[in-house]
Amino acid sequence: MMKGLFLCVFATFLLSAIEQAESNAYYDKILTHSRIRARQQGPNVCALQQVLGTKKKYFSTCKNWYQGAICGKKATILYECCPGYMKINGEAGCPAVAPIDNVYGTLGIVGATATQDYSDRSELRKEIEGVGSFTFFAPSNDAWQLLDSEVRDSLLSNVNIELLNALHYHMINKRMLTKDLKNGLSVTSMFNNQELVINHYPNGVVTVNCARIIHGNQIATNGVVHVIDRVVTAVGNTIEDFIDSEDELSSFREAGVAAEVLEQLGKSGHYTLFAPTNDAFEKLPKGVLDRIMGDKQAVKALVNYHILNTVQCSEAIMGGAALETLEGSSLQIGCDGDSLTVNGIKMVNRKDIVTTNGVIHLIDQVLIPDSAKQVLELAGSQQTTFTDLMAQMGLAASFRQDAEYTLLAPVNNAFSDQTLKMDQRLLKLILQNHILKTKFVLNELYNGQTLETWGGKILRVFVYRTAVCIENSCMLRGSKEGRNGAIHMFSELIKPAEKSLYDLLSLDKRFSIFLNLIEYAGLKELLLQPGAWTWFIPTNDAFKGLSEEELEILKRDKVALQNILLYHLAPEVFIGGGFEQGVTNILKSLQGSKIMVKAINNTLSVNGVVSKEPDVMTTNGVFHVIDKLLFPADVSLGNEQLMTILNKIIKYFTIKFSRGSKFSEIPLTKYIKRIIIGEPIVTTVTRIIEIKPEIRVVGGETITKVIRGDPSITKITKVIEGEPEFKLIKEGETRVTKVIQGEPTITKITRVIEGEPDFKLIKEGETRVTKVIQGEPTITKITRVIEGEPDFKLIKEGETRVTKVIQGEPIITKLTRVVEGEPDFRLIKEGETRVTKVIQGGPEITYTRVSGGSETDEEMLKKLLEGEVTRVTKFIEGDSQILEDDELKMLLQGGTQISKVTTVHESEMPENVQISKIIKEPQVKKVQTGRRTQVRRKMRRSHQQS
Repeated sequence: MMKGLFLCVFATFLLSAIEQAESNAYYDKILTHSRIRARQQGPNVCALQQVLGTKKKYFSTCKNWYQGAICGKKATILYECCPGYMKINGEAGCPAVAPIDNVYGTLGIVGATATQDYSDRSELRKEIEGVGSFTFFAPSNDAWQLLDSEVRDSLLSNVNIELLNALHYHMINKRMLTKDLKNGLSVTSMFNNQELVINHYPNGVVTVNCARIIHGNQIATNGVVHVIDRVVTAVGNTIEDFIDSEDELSSFREAGVAAEVLEQLGKSGHYTLFAPTNDAFEKLPKGVLDRIMGDKQAVKALVNYHILNTVQCSEAIMGGAALETLEGSSLQIGCDGDSLTVNGIKMVNRKDIVTTNGVIHLIDQVLIPDSAKQVLELAGSQQTTFTDLMAQMGLAASFRQDAEYTLLAPVNNAFSDQTLKMDQRLLKLILQNHILKTKFVLNELYNGQTLETWGGKILRVFVYRTAVCIENSCMLRGSKEGRNGAIHMFSELIKPAEKSLYDLLSLDKRFSIFLNLIEYAGLKELLLQPGAWTWFIPTNDAFKGLSEEELEILKRDKVALQNILLYHLAPEVFIGGGFEQGVTNILKSLQGSKIMVKAINNTLSVNGVVSKEPDVMTTNGVFHVIDKLLFPADVSLGNEQLMTILNKIIKYFTIKFSRGSKFSEIPLTKYIKRIIIGEPIVTTVTRIIEIKPEIRVVGGETITKVIRGDPSITKITKVIEGEPEFKLIKEGETRVTKVIQGEPTITKITRVIEGEPDFKLIKEGETRVTKVIQGEPTITKITRVIEGEPDFKLIKEGETRVTKVIQGEPIITKLTRVVEGEPDFRLIKEGETRVTKVIQGGPEITYTRVSGGSETDEEMLKKLLEGEVTRVTKFIEGDSQILEDDELKMLLQGGTQISKVTTVHESEMPENVQISKIIKEPQVKKVQTGRRTQVRRKMRRSHQQS
């Protein structure tokens, strides 16, 4: 066998090297192959194959030669002299060149004695013995015997006309060797200039009107003789003409007219038509035929599916071949003995009807292409369980012809007995997960694609080097596209993933140790968050022999633990069916080292560790169950204690030790995505900074210099002190921090500040509001002289304190926030909504206070002011309705108007100082004034005494 294969390859190389024939001279190339195969038999010997039980002989191709069969029938090997050579008695092979004679004499040399005899009878002999250059396609003796006896008798009864005309139709008035007989060539015969159609096939077969040349290139003095295997008859009709004239093709003619294709078959070309008879159309279900005939696109596809754009004579078919139709898909054309097969079925009952533009074979079945079928009609014999269940559940009946679908059809053996015994409602849900709402053909699927099923589930597509898979199941060959959808064949039932990796592992106690280590190493988010991962997860059995103390030691080195655990993880989803069988598939782990995976008979071997339970699908990947801990073979350990522990549980290979070797930290920010919903935002922080006031003493008096002008306002987006702590929220949580924004508009502010103010951000969750009471108080002149360093403090939460040292008429429209303390930014918990409200605006207050020269008056004034502040605070913080602006104004100002006020601390009071107070009783509504009245009385008495 190997020797013969070498000879075949050598012959092919030799032919291409010497280029002794033209590229389309297939006959000569195949003949050279035959000489090489038979060279041990002597010079000029050719090896042929003869089909057992027949007289059919071929100079065969390598494929047929090594198969030992032609058209599925066993073939024996014959050795004969190659064309143009003869045997000599006593010598090996065929050493002699055949004598050269005229065409008539050459007919005898090649054994076409019947044709030679008929040339005598018809007086053709004189012509082919004379001067000229002829090509004679001479029927063999067997060919004349195969001719219909009535036709033969008719020819012989009129030899001078009918027989002579028939012989002239086999002749060309010039010499043409097989290398000149190009495929598709039409040559003019010597009978009424009628055409002969030449076909030259890649398997070396040359035909003349579908008659095969069985002995070619026998050179004569006045031409060349080619022996053919049948008598050819003149043709003058096109394929369309033949269809119109044949009553048994009326149904096909009707379909051809509806498809607007029939007219094309009347034009010049090179076609092969497999024409279904009327009986073939009657075999179709009436509903199917009516649907196709009523759909112009479907009927056009049906008619074109019966037509090839090449001429395929039956004698040229020595085996199976896929030939493209005008519809676009292919027909499998083969042979079984003397019978032609179409798509593996013997259906040709009449073959080789030659026309001017091609050949017709009559068949007894209608060929329906996938493009003319409804999607459920695409299912094959291996998917009958699926289609039967679709019909039983009423799903098939709900399909519409104008809609498009994709069926992910499992093969019959994918349905176990347990599945078939399920409650029909559950079974219907399973089937719905195998139906897509739109059409997806195979080349439209890509890795990472998601598809929605009829049942509302989402399926993921995984594309590998040798496989296309959806969820846990991979496609088998046999995808088809129909009129209203596509169908793909799957090895298993498709099961959409429902839970994450973490959820599934948490529910299975077999993985409790591994899960605990994952959480301790800070890798829990990898199991929770969306993604596409492949895990090789060891059960608790992998840790047998380790004590609790040893497990704790394993946890001590977090970096080492992360490295070991992440060696069990690879990016992307790799299911068992996606690995190429029988070879080592190399995956790169997240730790960085390679994982060697080998798939054999649906079993995965991971670094030599067998996974007996592959393909546990999750919403964020897949995991394969193993019973041993994996460790990268290219990594050395430098920790003796850790080495001792790992050696107790990893015994399938030897871990390398290198003193001082340490694991490298693996950056996880690329893989662990922290989802921050809601961001602590300080939209506008307004800082009003003025230079420190200058205080100097002139003539024993303290003069306060008030710096005026417009303050500089800076907007800051984020003010964060210290490292903010970001935490991940759980899946599905929504956390919102609302900051009610607003931007203060300050027309004119004068602040007198001694000492450095302390600005701090408030703590998480606190809302501190300083209400700047707006309005335009009527103040003619205010002077405050303060001894010592003033103490500026921010107010407590909920308090409202107002200090105004104002010259002029400031208008403060809005102040956003006054904040103190160290910031602690944290994300809020699930479902919480924390709102920091900046209370804008406020009641309008106009007030004037007078403090006299005595310490007692100053103390009383202080208490009075604190009392007013307390009242305002209670109204703001309490549940009571805040007073109207006018009422609040009256409450705070007490109705006092001052034309001149002087406040001097007692320690620096001059001797002759007059303090005048003008007090007017305010009118206050809805406020208890008992305490205020008492204070005012005391103040009056004190004033009168002074």
